[in-house]
Amino acid sequence: MQDCCQKKLNQLSFKNFIILFFAGCINAFGVTVFLAPVHLYDSGISGTSMLLSQVTPEYLSLSLFLIILNVPLFLYGFKKQGELFTVYSLFTVVVYSAAAWLITDVLPIDVSIASPLAGDDLLLCALFGGLVSGVGSGLTIRSGGAIDGIEVMAVIFAKKLGITVGTFVMSYNVVLYVASGIVLQSWILPLYSIVAYMAGLKTVDFIVEGIDREKGVMIITEKADEVSDALIDAFETGATILCGKGGYSKTERNVVYFVVNRFQIAKMRAIVHSIDPLAFLTISEVADVVKNNTVQCNCTDE
Repeated sequence: MQDCCQKKLNQLSFKNFIILFFAGCINAFGVTVFLAPVHLYDSGISGTSMLLSQVTPEYLSLSLFLIILNVPLFLYGFKKQGELFTVYSLFTVVVYSAAAWLITDVLPIDVSIASPLAGDDLLLCALFGGLVSGVGSGLTIRSGGAIDGIEVMAVIFAKKLGITVGTFVMSYNVVLYVASGIVLQSWILPLYSIVAYMAGLKTVDFIVEGIDREKGVMIITEKADEVSDALIDAFETGATILCGKGGYSKTERNVVYFVVNRFQIAKMRAIVHSIDPLAFLTISEVADVVKNNTVQCNCTDE
């Protein structure tokens, strides 16, 4: 068992640690410079730490709550998430906490009354706070960790509760924002906090899945070889021919899988229908395309 853990820890990447270091610093910058000064709240444990730091004595700081609340959750999820994820996550949380402490207590930046960059404009603070912290969270996820312990709890308990991970996180944040509204006796700040949360959520999607989403095309045709060759010649990229079978007719059909960007859809459709007017196409969004390979198989029995 010990040898197994050691072997997995040897897979830790120095490059990932560098990215996670910057991710923690970026997240701390977004939270402490844009959100915390105007009493807006991040999501999850980060938002909970911000709320607790504001209603408790001054020595119980945001940085302290980030460690106290996050570390036990990541350790609790160690068995479920594995060694690499836990190490990466704990490292990022420590960097996040240290960077938040530096910004609020050490560096000559006044974040006690208003944002040094956006003033007291709640909309600007919400949008840029969510965007910047979302970049940090997205980089963390992309590098194999997480910056918030509530995501770990969602993975562990969501299925047991019969809900999705996204629903679990959203439910937690709804409770958090309602609690903050009751504590502050104002609903303006929690509502702007939701704006920050949505901006951050969208930014995380961009960072993790890629900003320029491409389109995956499934082409069901009797002329798969001709269609595949034509698409490869026209776009100078690969295609994959899959074996399929009609659910109603029970006849065998080849399916061409091809990836294009949104500007190539019209040209792709015209090429396919010029070869096979009866071809059936479905187009779906794909993200983070790494490479294209050409793989062909013959569906007919020899």
